[in-house]
Amino acid sequence: MIAQPLGRLERVDLRDIWVSEATSFTPWLARPENMAVLAETLNIDLELEAQERAVGPFRADLLCKDVGTDRWVLIENQLERTDHTHLGQLLTYASGLEAVTIVWIAARFTEEHRSTLDWLNKITDESFRFFGLEVELWRIGSSPAAPKFNLVSKPNEWSHSVAQAARAIDDAELSDTRVMQREYWAALHPVLDMMGGPVSGARKPQPQSWMGYSIGRSGFNLGAVMNRQKQHLRAELYIAGDLAKTFFGLLKNQKTDIEGALGYPLEWEELPDARDCRIACYLNDVDPADKTDWPKQHEWLAKRLNEMHRVFAPRVRALEAG
Repeated sequence: MIAQPLGRLERVDLRDIWVSEATSFTPWLARPENMAVLAETLNIDLELEAQERAVGPFRADLLCKDVGTDRWVLIENQLERTDHTHLGQLLTYASGLEAVTIVWIAARFTEEHRSTLDWLNKITDESFRFFGLEVELWRIGSSPAAPKFNLVSKPNEWSHSVAQAARAIDDAELSDTRVMQREYWAALHPVLDMMGGPVSGARKPQPQSWMGYSIGRSGFNLGAVMNRQKQHLRAELYIAGDLAKTFFGLLKNQKTDIEGALGYPLEWEELPDARDCRIACYLNDVDPADKTDWPKQHEWLAKRLNEMHRVFAPRVRALEAG
């Protein structure tokens, strides 16, 4: 058997591709396909809100939302090794916000800055999370350079409670994305009311990527989620709190009966790196920003929310952790 020839990985200098953070790297990272690579590294569903957004006396390179929790994610970029100036900015962001995830991306982390992020993750409460990532570029032969993110610091415990992040940035000036989100939910709610099911549309639409609806028990929530980056909708039962894993397991024991009653399969997502869990169904290959497709999307969401309420509500009320 003839051995296949193998290429050789070669490191590419970041400045050969990105001239500066503001004009090259940040716009590159903001593109959906590159944001998806970052999101996969962090294990967070990210949705871009704004570039170069003012946060207190500084400007965050990228301002995102964590789709799963609706908490703010601030991303600060450097194309050289970490320094005290950027660390000071990150601490200023944290001091001015009630709840935030901060992502510091740099070419190289000094040991003192990496240990500082570890220390911050240790001493702060569940409202704050700090990530440190080193970015590299590699190529094989004459191939295009490929990015690689290496996680050098992350929160010590992914069981931090992030079910309800505080809204700390002024909502008076909404981005185009958030205006669209509010209009999306405003158009969904009449559809819910018209169906006359247990899920009511009598809710104030919010400028965010998800809406929650009561299912009759604390710690459990029906959710409608839109994800423009991944081009899908999600209807879900979200389970939060210290007993989330226990309740999830009890419901999963009824998987066959639940899916039989619904008439379709569900995704049973235990979310092992988080405290909470969700049980969801997806509508893929849809664009939530396409208003011409909203009637189809809203009909799907309204039906799924009402069906899930009908099937899950009595089972949720009957759950006993013991």
